[in-house]
Amino acid sequence: MANQFEEISPLKLKDNAFKLIGTDWMLITAGTPKSFNMMTASWGGLGVLWDRNVSWCFIRPIRHTYGFIERNEFYTFSFFEEKFRSVLDFCGEHSGRSMDKVAKTGITPVEGIHETVFFDEARLVITCKKLYTHALDKNNFIDHGIIQKFYRGGNLHRMYIGEVISCLLKK
Repeated sequence: MANQFEEISPLKLKDNAFKLIGTDWMLITAGTPKSFNMMTASWGGLGVLWDRNVSWCFIRPIRHTYGFIERNEFYTFSFFEEKFRSVLDFCGEHSGRSMDKVAKTGITPVEGIHETVFFDEARLVITCKKLYTHALDKNNFIDHGIIQKFYRGGNLHRMYIGEVISCLLKK
């Protein structure tokens, strides 16, 4: 399974980060092989901060994945080919609190480094170590239209910045 992947430098990624995250989407997974959850996300990014290659993502406290990412030092981004869009749709629309999303989707969890979890069907996996978290604050928004559009009922996201410690590309 995991031997289908080769480790590459983040500098060798050929994907456009805007398309990769905003259009193709990803599964953010946190926890350990014994207890984890994943959720679909289309908000986040990849870049350089504090002289490190980093990722950032946003998770609402009401999401089941929130507790896992809060309790664990590492998380993964799994990116898939378009034929797995239904898996991403399902994992974005359903909570792991009420069902086993792995069983329902048929994707295969794989143990990664530092007891992380990613999925064998992924074409690209980025493993990250948390460096910083921050709860978004409505008082810090310059464009108040964002609050009206995304946060009318409150429930603002928490941002996670993580150092990219591994990139796995399917062979």
